[in-house]
Amino acid sequence: MFTGLIQQVGRLEQVAFHGEAGRLTLSADFPSPLEIGESIAINGACLTLAEHNGTQRVFDVLQETLAKTALGDKSSGARLNLERALRMGDAVGGHWVSGHVDGTGKLRRVEKSGRDIILTISASDLIADIIPKGSIALDGVSLTVVDVDTGNGTFSVHIIPHTWEQTALSSLNPGARVNLETDMIGKYVRAALERQASPPTATLEKLRNAGF
Repeated sequence: MFTGLIQQVGRLEQVAFHGEAGRLTLSADFPSPLEIGESIAINGACLTLAEHNGTQRVFDVLQETLAKTALGDKSSGARLNLERALRMGDAVGGHWVSGHVDGTGKLRRVEKSGRDIILTISASDLIADIIPKGSIALDGVSLTVVDVDTGNGTFSVHIIPHTWEQTALSSLNPGARVNLETDMIGKYVRAALERQASPPTATLEKLRNAGF
């Protein structure tokens, strides 16, 4: 479990595959020691630390992960948002983030509003789970949704200068794909409502057998 508060920005060194399984290597300097097997969110995708040597960090990764996230678009030298998993007693300053990316969106516009940066992102497949003033993790960064345009399948977020400067979001350009994880609580609420609206298959079968 994560909070969407980025702790470090690392740099991608390489992704090497042998069949479907591979290794993602990046460089990052954490203030406290890392442990083999711990979970780290990389641009919002939870991966397991397999090796580390100095500032070099190596993670196991599957082709499926690269196919279903925007990590597959990154090349050597790319900046990556990093967050270690929560531990007992840690403060939750963002929102609950699982590290399981729901899908990707595409950055449409980058605009300034005073000192803030406004990002407009298209995400038609996920727009039903995105609401104004709701939470969303964008490349692992916990943000508040400002506007949602369901007709165009877009939403916008405002980013303060500190977040812009201290994360890899400032590396994004229009057209870039971004990892999105929608609000966990909202997804459970929607799933529960959908189950209530749709009678279970067994119930439908009983009604048919009764002549309804």
